Amino acid sequence: MISASRLTLRRGPRALLEDANFSIHGGWHVGLIGRNGTGKSTLFAAVLGQLAPDKGEMSSLKHLDVATAAQETPALPDLAIDFALDGDVELRDLERRLEKAEAAEDIDTICAIHERLAIIGGYSARARAASLLHGLSFSQEAQQRPVSSFSGGWRMRLNLARALMRRSDVLLLDEPTNHLDLDAVIWLQGWLKQYPGTLMVISHDREFLDDVTTHTLHLENQKATLYTGNYSQFERQRAERMTLQAGAYAKQQKQVAHLQKFINRFRASAAKATQAQSRIKALERMEMVSAVHADSEFSFEFPEPDRLPSPLVRFDDVTAGYGEAVILDKLRVLVAPGERIGLLGQNGAGKSTLVQTIAGAIPALGGELMRDPHLRVGYFAQHTTEELDADASPIVLFRRIDPRATEQSLRTFLGGFNFKGDRVYEPVGPFSGGEKARLALAMVVYQSPNLLLLDEPTNHLDLDMRHALEHAMMSFAGAVLVVSHDRHLLTSTCEKFWLIADGRCVDFDGDLDDYAKWLNTRDLNGAAKKPGKRAAV
Repeated sequence: MISASRLTLRRGPRALLEDANFSIHGGWHVGLIGRNGTGKSTLFAAVLGQLAPDKGEMSSLKHLDVATAAQETPALPDLAIDFALDGDVELRDLERRLEKAEAAEDIDTICAIHERLAIIGGYSARARAASLLHGLSFSQEAQQRPVSSFSGGWRMRLNLARALMRRSDVLLLDEPTNHLDLDAVIWLQGWLKQYPGTLMVISHDREFLDDVTTHTLHLENQKATLYTGNYSQFERQRAERMTLQAGAYAKQQKQVAHLQKFINRFRASAAKATQAQSRIKALERMEMVSAVHADSEFSFEFPEPDRLPSPLVRFDDVTAGYGEAVILDKLRVLVAPGERIGLLGQNGAGKSTLVQTIAGAIPALGGELMRDPHLRVGYFAQHTTEELDADASPIVLFRRIDPRATEQSLRTFLGGFNFKGDRVYEPVGPFSGGEKARLALAMVVYQSPNLLLLDEPTNHLDLDMRHALEHAMMSFAGAVLVVSHDRHLLTSTCEKFWLIADGRCVDFDGDLDDYAKWLNTRDLNGAAKKPGKRAAV
């Protein structure tokens, strides 16, 4: 189905993959993983035929129907549901042909087209498109809006819906969860599990990968290694392989040292010259075992806050919203040091509104809001990376935060986020999305907050950086409120959940599996079943 033979792919002078060999068979669901910069998107481009190999061969998919989500969408006047329907290219082609046949009164062609429409489910296609859009959090009203009326993130969802609408043999998805909320991620997982074709998906969300993949293709050190199993199974297999490799490496190094010692001792001896030469040839023929490199590129922790007053924040019957638009009402919440709170709720329910109100980014519209005088908020918003000064370097940005800090201390701190060498002096503008997210997060960490507000912090972060963030959050002495579509981050760091629904904030009695079940109790327009009790004061 999809195979590479001695494949080499380069980005400029640097080889991303070299002599890679793998085969992916029909019906496999493959997670493509690896650190940022290892060539995942480049490999996708090669699979799609958009990039020619520098060496070797990449199988052609010209005889297969391939679907993939575009990375950009122009400001089209088309309605959202019609844009999604365009993904079914055969349906649209049949509709055009039917219109011409009806104009020509070609009865035979009309009958043949209607027969094909029945076979492919063409008469229910609009309902299928509506179901896809609903799963991706588009309301019935939103489905009838023009594409041009949506923001960039929502247009990415439309691109995803369009790709899923296509009845494809192969589906290639590059970070499909980045612009989704938790509800849409849960829905997408269910959809992809039922997808009958071959799936290749790039993702840094381990719970998502565990749920939808059957195989894992790992890119590392210019190599591609295919594992049977999802991400968790890959981790176990890789750990076993690395243990064996470390043992083989140590054994071989001992053998090499023994041979080299003999060579150094007897190279100049006429009596032992032949034996020395034979050992030199043995060293040259030896296939060297690589040393194991599994250390993370990231190492950081949150500084101990200067003060930890309790409570940090308290709301009594607070109303939150924008201008005259009330989003949340009668909020009675309390945040104390040491609490780990995950915010749940459907898109548009008000999770970000609550976070912004707590942060002071928007004023409360009513009620009594208490913030302790010693409160220090570390706020990572979804738009934080967009607000970075593109012309400034990481060092310059940190000097603005702390003018008295020494250059060496800043370089050491930035090194923990894998900004090393001259990278700390380069302008931020050309940085990748992942690098900007890491830098913005580093700026939050540096300011020693006692209340951490994280709104989708993992977008663009790879698995190693997510793992480092999880560990730092677990050892943080202050309080944490987090909005995330990354279920692993929520499960591993949050001790309780608040549900934002129907203009209220309540304690959610259950875990994320219970939340997924609760979502199924809501009708198409989000009518709620009572989920829990009011958040504790």
